[in-house]
Amino acid sequence: MIGFRRMLSVGRHTDQPVPPADPFPLHAERLCTLIQETTRLDPNRKPGHALTALVQSVFQLESVAIFDDDLQEVYATGDWFDDLRDELQNVCIFQTLSDDPETGLSRRALRMGNLPIGAMMLRGEVRGEMASAIASVVAITFDRYHALANESRTESARQTEQLRTTVLDSLAHAYKTPLTVIGAASEGLSTMDDLSPEQAGLVAQIIEQTSLLNRLTTRLLKTARLQSSEMIPRAEKVTIAPLLEDVVASLSDQLSSFRVRVTLSRDDLSIHCDRNLLVALLTQFVDNAAKYGNSGTAVTINAAEHAAEVIFSVHGYGPVIPPSDFERIFDRYYRSSAASNRAPGTGIGLSIARRTAQAQGGHVWVASDVEKGTTFYASLPTNLNTPPQGTARP
Repeated sequence: MIGFRRMLSVGRHTDQPVPPADPFPLHAERLCTLIQETTRLDPNRKPGHALTALVQSVFQLESVAIFDDDLQEVYATGDWFDDLRDELQNVCIFQTLSDDPETGLSRRALRMGNLPIGAMMLRGEVRGEMASAIASVVAITFDRYHALANESRTESARQTEQLRTTVLDSLAHAYKTPLTVIGAASEGLSTMDDLSPEQAGLVAQIIEQTSLLNRLTTRLLKTARLQSSEMIPRAEKVTIAPLLEDVVASLSDQLSSFRVRVTLSRDDLSIHCDRNLLVALLTQFVDNAAKYGNSGTAVTINAAEHAAEVIFSVHGYGPVIPPSDFERIFDRYYRSSAASNRAPGTGIGLSIARRTAQAQGGHVWVASDVEKGTTFYASLPTNLNTPPQGTARP
């Protein structure tokens, strides 16, 4: 009987192979190690190289490749094919999740929520849920670095912008005094009776260019002040009709070759706002229409109530602004390619217009079409103390 039992035991051992041990507990332990090690990484340094080395060593893989879509960088350890970058980019774009047991290759898109931020490929004995878990750890590590890097870039940009604003303000103030002296001296020269025609022409050019520099300096000052956090609009009741008359009169030279039309929804239309800021905004719009408009065409200035807003518009005919520039044209120093060679400019004016509108709870936008021409819009709340409630743009 004992021999029979022994024979059964031996038969069971030799004829029925023992199932292999479940590798998941071992991989789970390694995953914990990976998580612990990633928390020790310097969050201010790019984690790509360290992550590929960690994943390879902790899980004992043949090779690891990771793609950071934000930085457009590839990190790899082990042997890979030549078109590795293209393969990783495709995994990211198509959000691939696949395992190939024959080659031991696993592909995973790195995602934060539904947003793909990169890709990972592994070659070795890790696949399925464990490969996806590794991809999640890598994605979280990348996202942590990107968040801190973006915060640092934002602070750096803020400090740079503050420095630039200070420099602009200082330069503009420094220019004002000599420009005033030059202007006064040239005006005095122009009154002299013994100037030859050539001399008179030179003096006229000095006066003209001094006036141009003076206007540019004034814009620089306005730009610097509008960037200041201390700039607080001073609200008052403003009747729009006489304000528009003042704006047109101040630009009479620039508008001399245009037909100017001013239309209001009603004669007594008024708004509660900062008058100086509104004048700066509309002056820029009208000046732009004259600078870039086709001579002999009409420049139309309109103001009308719309719900709790007053919408101002300045329409003219000139070079068409491409839709891709509709937002960027209001950025400081940006000039649309359609008009950059048409007239001299710095790209400052429209940024001033946007700032003056934003300072009063409003916004600006542009529409441009070959047949309809170009129209710049500004919408301001009827009462500065009551911001608009998201009124739709026409």
